[in-house]
Amino acid sequence: MTEAKTITVGTAVAAPGQVVRGVIPVTELAGLTKLEIPVVIINGINPGPVFWVDGAIHGDEPEGPLACQIALREVDPAKLSGTLVLVPVINVPAFEAAQRGNPLDTFSYDMNRIYPGRPNGYLSERVAFAHSEWMTKVADIEISIHSGGAHSYLAKAIFVDETDPSIELAMAMGEGWGNIMSNFIPKGSPMAQMKAVGKTGITVELGGRSATSPEGFATVGRELANAILNILYHYKMYPGTAVYPKPAYKGQQEALLADASGIFIAAPGVAFLTLMKKGDPIGKIVNIFGDELAEMVAPEDGLIFGLRALPNVMTGDWCCFYCKIEGERSWAPKA
Repeated sequence: MTEAKTITVGTAVAAPGQVVRGVIPVTELAGLTKLEIPVVIINGINPGPVFWVDGAIHGDEPEGPLACQIALREVDPAKLSGTLVLVPVINVPAFEAAQRGNPLDTFSYDMNRIYPGRPNGYLSERVAFAHSEWMTKVADIEISIHSGGAHSYLAKAIFVDETDPSIELAMAMGEGWGNIMSNFIPKGSPMAQMKAVGKTGITVELGGRSATSPEGFATVGRELANAILNILYHYKMYPGTAVYPKPAYKGQQEALLADASGIFIAAPGVAFLTLMKKGDPIGKIVNIFGDELAEMVAPEDGLIFGLRALPNVMTGDWCCFYCKIEGERSWAPKA
C-alpha cells in the first residue's frame, strides 16, 4: 500500500500527520524587510491528492484568508488522506495596502493578469513566479478564492474551463454553487497556469464590500470554508458526505455597463442568483435630482451574480455582473 509522503512548499516541510507553517521566499525590500508568501501544509496520515487553496491574489479581497483560517482550525491531519495546502495571501504587499494590486508596482499591478510572472520581471511578476513554481510542482487540484473586493459584491460564482475535471471540482464546491461559467478564464491566472501544466484549477467568487459587516464577513468566510471541506469530502480526502448544487447552470458572464453618469438604483425585488427573463428590469441610473437617465435590463435569460457596491457611477462603469444561462448541467458524482 502506498504510504503518505512528506510535502515541501518553500520553507514548510510537513511529514505525514503534521501541520506546518512556512513561507515561499521571494526577495528582500529596500528597508531589509523580507517579501515572502505565507503557506500552511496540513499533511494527512494517509496518502491522497494535494488540494491547494489560494487567497488574496487581489489585496482587497480578504475572504480567502478568512476561509483558510477556518479550514486550518477544522481540518485534522489525523483524519486526512492527502494534503491540504493553504496560501491565505499570495499578494502580500497588495493585501497590506488593502488594494487590488501592489500600489508600488504599477507595471504589473494586477497579479491575476500577469501570473505566472517571470523570475527576472517586475516585483509582482517575481512574486507570482515564486508561487507558481511551488504550486505547479506540488498541487493536483487548486481553487483561487476571489470576491468583489472594494468595488462590488459577488454572490457564489465559479469559472471553469469546461473539461471534466474542472466541472467536477466546481460541482464539489457544494450546495448553492450552481452558477458555473466558462467564458472568463483570464490569461495570467493560477487557474490558467494549472491548465497549462495539465492540472485542474478553478476560480471562485464570493463576497466583497457589501458583505464586510461583522455578520456578513463571517457568513462569507463560513460559506467558503464549507466549500473547502466539501471538496475534501468529495475526493474522499476527509470523512464526511459531500453535497452538490441543484440546479447547476452552464453560463457565460456579461458585464453590464452604465450608459450614463449618476446614481445606480437597483430595481425593486432584484435578487442575486435568481432566474430572470430577457428584458426584466435590473436597475436605472438617475441624476442627483432623481431624473432617470438610463435603464438597465437583463440582456438574456439568466441571473445576476454581482452588483456594484458604490452606487455613484460614470458612463462606462460596470454596474452588474450577469450570467447568461445556456442550460442546466447534467452532472452527477461517480458511484
